[in-house]
Amino acid sequence: MAERQATLTGSGHWDGDIHCFPLRVYYEDTDAGGIVYHARYLHFAERARTEMLRLLGVAQPELIAREGAGFAVRRAEVDFLRPARLDDALMVRTRTAAVSGASMDLRQRINRATDEQDREETVADLLIRLAVVNAKGRPVRLPQAVRQACAKLAPTDARKD
Repeated sequence: MAERQATLTGSGHWDGDIHCFPLRVYYEDTDAGGIVYHARYLHFAERARTEMLRLLGVAQPELIAREGAGFAVRRAEVDFLRPARLDDALMVRTRTAAVSGASMDLRQRINRATDEQDREETVADLLIRLAVVNAKGRPVRLPQAVRQACAKLAPTDARKD
């Protein structure tokens, strides 16, 4: 049922160990020149991470209710490579780069479809470190189920315990 619900709500799909989340650039995402405002890339990446976790069986409201903890962005590196524009079809590709006791690193690439069939170009490249924090904002260990689900996707040499 959870997988069916995720499909119905537009949670994206898996391509091997990479989560793919499609979206379109709307007017609200752009500046006066029709170019995506820089902070919106972080919004796009956040949506993709949330849906990736949902497809892994980690619903964030349940995590907060059950574990008393949630994810917080600890670090974000963003390389803006090309401008995305109004009405572009984008794909956010998320890959687990590393999993440790209280955090995980994700590589996210935001790609735009090109005029050439099945070709994409990267418009932004992000490296995100997520930490798990309790209600007081203090770091806590990744819940076991979350760590196991995410570690399966991390490269073998990137797993830290």
